[in-house]
Amino acid sequence: MTSIPLCLPDTITPEQFLSDYWQKKPLLIKQGLPLLIGMFEPEDILGLSIDEDATARLLTQAACKQGNQPQWQLKKSPLTEADFDNLPEQWSVLVQNLEQWSPELGALWQAFDFIPQWQRDDIMVSYAPKGGSVGKHYDDYDVFLAQGFGSRRWQLGKFCDEQTEFVADEPIRLFDDMGEIIFDEILEAGDVLYVPPKLSHFGVAQDDCLTFSFGCRRPNLMQIIDSLADIATNDSDLFIPMLLPQTIQASGELKADSIEAIKSQLLQMLQSERGDMIICQAVSEVVSKRQYDALMPEETLDTDELMQALTEGATLQADYSNRLLYSQTDDGIVLYANGQRIDGLDDSAIATLVRLANGEPLQASDVAAIDPDEVMEWLENGWIWLNYPE
Repeated sequence: MTSIPLCLPDTITPEQFLSDYWQKKPLLIKQGLPLLIGMFEPEDILGLSIDEDATARLLTQAACKQGNQPQWQLKKSPLTEADFDNLPEQWSVLVQNLEQWSPELGALWQAFDFIPQWQRDDIMVSYAPKGGSVGKHYDDYDVFLAQGFGSRRWQLGKFCDEQTEFVADEPIRLFDDMGEIIFDEILEAGDVLYVPPKLSHFGVAQDDCLTFSFGCRRPNLMQIIDSLADIATNDSDLFIPMLLPQTIQASGELKADSIEAIKSQLLQMLQSERGDMIICQAVSEVVSKRQYDALMPEETLDTDELMQALTEGATLQADYSNRLLYSQTDDGIVLYANGQRIDGLDDSAIATLVRLANGEPLQASDVAAIDPDEVMEWLENGWIWLNYPE
């Protein structure tokens, strides 16, 4: 596969982007992703939006709000052809998880390799005819807005917070006041706009256009707490009642110093070697989970056909619609895929999967020391995909 250049201006290094822009301020990257140009046309996305396995939303905007009726209407998948009849002038359709449908599109994540792959969310596409929009809004995550077809005008305004007031009774989180406009540009196909979390933005299609959102997201604390509890249930020592100092007190009172003693033991455990192991596994499982259900492959290979394809020049690559990652521990490298720890691998398999997790395409010689049936299992599990030579 052709090496994909990083999506950054020539004058900005990855280190400069992370220190000066990441989660701080926006950045326009002219022709940051030229490989996206012509990869899809509007008809492709409209057809995909009505597929029974697609995760799609149809958003329509009335000309004006009538009484108590919302101005916006939202319909979620499954969508049908009938949903696209008699649409108002302004509407958009959004489809999530494009990596699942196009490994070639998923491979464009390599242009953002300066962001760890465990922070990748998914690639969403928004199609809109001229004038279409999804309103003034903000996201809680970082996003690279890449224009793939047509053009869209983007305006950026103020940073929002929990005090930001949304328009009442609408099916999506929208607001009217973006504050001072700090950016107002039209993006052409191939252009990319980085928008940090909570920065208000508003995009309007200038013609039939496709905008691809490469979203980056971190887990929230509730996800980590849930995962910690799940992992901890496998540690029998944690079920032993605590030993706590006791003082004379009213029989019905739970004193603050008792709560503080329990908190102290909890923090002591979390800061211990055992706690490090539990936290590492909990976080790894959370960030490696798929957000969407896997699609069943339309066609399958057997092991012999897989090895023959590799012999004829095909390569293996991490499947960007799945989550394959690893962590370094005192006991060595531990691999995770789609929310599960992978055990029982020998050193050769571990080293190979690490290379795949890092985005490296592998040839037949790279997997020669691994049982072909094991490689086939990786393919069937969705951890990797087979890239045929052009």
